[in-house]
Amino acid sequence: MEPFIVSARKYRPQTFKDVVGQQSITNTLQNAIDSNHLAQALLFCGPRGVGKTTCARILAKQINSDGTESPDEDFAFNIFELDAASNNGVDQIRELIDQVRIPPQVGKYKVYIIDEVHMLSQSAFNAFLKTLEEPPKHAIFILATTEKHKIIPTILSRCQIFDFKRITVKDAAEYLKYIAESQGINAEEDALHIIAQKADGAMRDALSIFDRVVSFSGKELTRKAVTENLNVLDYDTYFKATDFILQHNIPQALVLFNETLSLGFDGHHFISGLASHFRDLMVCQHQETIALLEVGESAKKNYLDQSKLTSPSFLLRALDLANECDLNYKTSKNQRLLVELTLMKLSSIDFDGEKKNPESVALHNKTIDFIAPSAFYQNIPSPTKEPSPLNTKQIEVVSEQETKTVADTVPNDSYEQEEQQISVAEPVNKIIPVSQQETIDTPIAVKKPTNNINIKAATKRVSGLSISSLKAKKQHELNKIEVIIDEDALPKDIFTQETLLLHWNAFVDQIDAKGQKILSSNLSVDIPKLKDEVIICIEMPNGTMKKEIERENFELMEYLRLKLNNHFIQLQITVNEKSAKKFAFTPEEKYQKLRDKNPAIDLLRKEFDLDL
Repeated sequence: MEPFIVSARKYRPQTFKDVVGQQSITNTLQNAIDSNHLAQALLFCGPRGVGKTTCARILAKQINSDGTESPDEDFAFNIFELDAASNNGVDQIRELIDQVRIPPQVGKYKVYIIDEVHMLSQSAFNAFLKTLEEPPKHAIFILATTEKHKIIPTILSRCQIFDFKRITVKDAAEYLKYIAESQGINAEEDALHIIAQKADGAMRDALSIFDRVVSFSGKELTRKAVTENLNVLDYDTYFKATDFILQHNIPQALVLFNETLSLGFDGHHFISGLASHFRDLMVCQHQETIALLEVGESAKKNYLDQSKLTSPSFLLRALDLANECDLNYKTSKNQRLLVELTLMKLSSIDFDGEKKNPESVALHNKTIDFIAPSAFYQNIPSPTKEPSPLNTKQIEVVSEQETKTVADTVPNDSYEQEEQQISVAEPVNKIIPVSQQETIDTPIAVKKPTNNINIKAATKRVSGLSISSLKAKKQHELNKIEVIIDEDALPKDIFTQETLLLHWNAFVDQIDAKGQKILSSNLSVDIPKLKDEVIICIEMPNGTMKKEIERENFELMEYLRLKLNNHFIQLQITVNEKSAKKFAFTPEEKYQKLRDKNPAIDLLRKEFDLDL
């Protein structure tokens, strides 16, 4: 039984033409040899496994070859390899300098290959400077390193520097295909691409992975076998996850993530792979960037098909969310919940990149009946006498015929479906325009409109800056009409404190039953007191509660004016400073007090870009 030789050694290139992915460097070295312009000190820089030592050995062999030797001649007596990681002292460099003086016994040049040269000590570098600058005519130094920045500038200035690049996925996959054919292995193209991607630009790593996967799967190298052996997620997992996200199917997305975890993958692996998947879909959006997609032909077809179902704004928002989850994963205390929350957010993104309204899913394919706001309708009896100018005022009335944009209340499932249709019944009551310059004495009956607006399933989101929206705004301005309302005709019944409390408590119970717990709690803090027959006074312990009530007081005042039959009721809210001191400060108030005591804390917040 012959001993097994790993592919990295068995298929090590013997000529510059066999070197993978470094054509510019190999052409330069070959031309330098042919034209006798080769420098005596060369520095090969680059990541691991890209061919630095291989090119050094090929160079050493070619400069000593005159065409008369056998093909197996390796000029072992002319090539000296030194590992600077273990021979990094001054004594080893001095021994090297002494050996350099001796001319070669066979061949023309003595070649010294010093690997990992950045590991030399400062003293060793200084001892090597003079010899490196003026070596004997028969000596050539080839220094190899993966960390050029650690080499002192005086060494760099004495060398001709060659920067080796990472092996591209395409080049690595093609070389792996050549090796697989040489060994009689039937390998899928996608499987070789996965191996090349896993190698991360290192050809030696790619060959090592190839040997391992071949030992696992034998002569049939499939994509499934590669993903199982290398512990990487298959493309299909990310295609399924993206399909569920596009369908807004949160349950299935969470189930898929759970299945991935059960296979032994961690959440970080999943979310980083999903971000890379979104990136690949993004590059498929334009013909110019498809070349950036480093996958096999069959996988590329799947990427192109799925990219047509997405929009650039969606992918940008999805990339942002996935990248944010990737950055926060290590510091999160509940990492699984972080990934699941990200999947929920991704599944809530609409095609325009914005988050969907949570109510939109519930309102999908439903008809909504609601009362159009800001529209006043009135009955006009015959005029009898002149009204007093002091008792009338002019108000603006929004025409019921103005165009309304309500597309945001329903989801946008595709770009090609028609816009929503809104039908508004014509009002039966007449509106008094100011231009008629007529006045009436009888009271004006203000009625709530009973027109029902049927909103069919909207399938196209209308932007606030769209042409239809601008037309609606212009139509709204044109349809504004002024009417004259007699304030004396509005109801103004007198009510007592007991009646006020009765209806006040009824309103609190009503909103509490509807789930408005915060507002009902705030309204229950103090007992309302009647002042000047129409002013209702309440006292709050802090300004925050006051603002909450002021923001929601429209429904309250409408309810009380209707129940008490008094249109002139007003709500007056005051803050009791003594009571406010008993409550805890908000974060902003705490920060303000700390800043008053020590202004330097504001500089600290700005320096570290802190937030409240």
